[in-house]
Amino acid sequence: MADLQQHAEAIHAQFSDHLDITVDEVRERLDTLVTEYKVPADEARRSLVNNYLDEAGLDRDELGGGGGGNELVPVGEVDADEEWIDVRAVVVELWEPRSDSISQVGLLGDESGTIKFVSFKTSELPKLEEGAAYRLGNVVTDEYEGRFSVKLNRTTSIEKLDEDIEVGDDSTEVEGALVDIQRGSGLIKRCPEEDCTRVLQNGRCSEHGEVEGEFDLRIKGVLDDGTQVHEVIFDEEMTEELTGITLAEAKEMAMDALDTSVVADEMKAGVLGTYYRVRGPTFGRYVLADEFERLGPVDAEAALIKARSM
Repeated sequence: MADLQQHAEAIHAQFSDHLDITVDEVRERLDTLVTEYKVPADEARRSLVNNYLDEAGLDRDELGGGGGGNELVPVGEVDADEEWIDVRAVVVELWEPRSDSISQVGLLGDESGTIKFVSFKTSELPKLEEGAAYRLGNVVTDEYEGRFSVKLNRTTSIEKLDEDIEVGDDSTEVEGALVDIQRGSGLIKRCPEEDCTRVLQNGRCSEHGEVEGEFDLRIKGVLDDGTQVHEVIFDEEMTEELTGITLAEAKEMAMDALDTSVVADEMKAGVLGTYYRVRGPTFGRYVLADEFERLGPVDAEAALIKARSM
């Protein structure tokens, strides 16, 4: 249970200036969630942090990382949610924000790879320049669909660096016949709460309870190359490109049929049995599709037999 102790110490460091709590009290609450209610440790930490934010009357971006400085983490090694870290990186690319609440969104890169960043207007931070290198202190990590990102907040320090930072490639490439589209694919709904992107189950978010939800598209697919399988995730943009079905069209299909499952069924009919080459970063067992190439329709069973005989 060493992880719980580390979580407790980190949470205490974040809230000790705002609440009268001890490390032992934090540890006890975490232990109750994990031991009695079988909540995963990371989820227990997020839940407790949210509770303490409410008790302290704080917004998340008013909360510091706690405890005298953060670890400088290569962006390609970010592998945990809601961790306070420092990064040294170059702004590889800036995108047009899709929300009025976002000041900047783009891609940071260093020798280890790349990671998405978001800066919110409420944080009132100076804007980063594309192509410039920075040391960003006290950013918080976030995870969505297996993809990690960092969020700049009111406590983030921005130091422009007079140096060149080489950007490494953290992508992998897999190919094979698309033999299955897993449950949870097609037209889905996500929690609309700020900083939460969880997929709703029966209209409920595991953290925020019953919510209205916002529609999204995704495909969780399985590629079989004849010797092993690769699980891949296509986000909304990649799903639209893969299937030719836009989010607006998917919503219309579901409304006409009064059933969201028709969207996944339509997608399956158009892509199963086709060979693809997919490229993108990995998270756990998944490859997160940043780009793909359609290699041509095949008889899936015949292709697998041929591949296994080679």
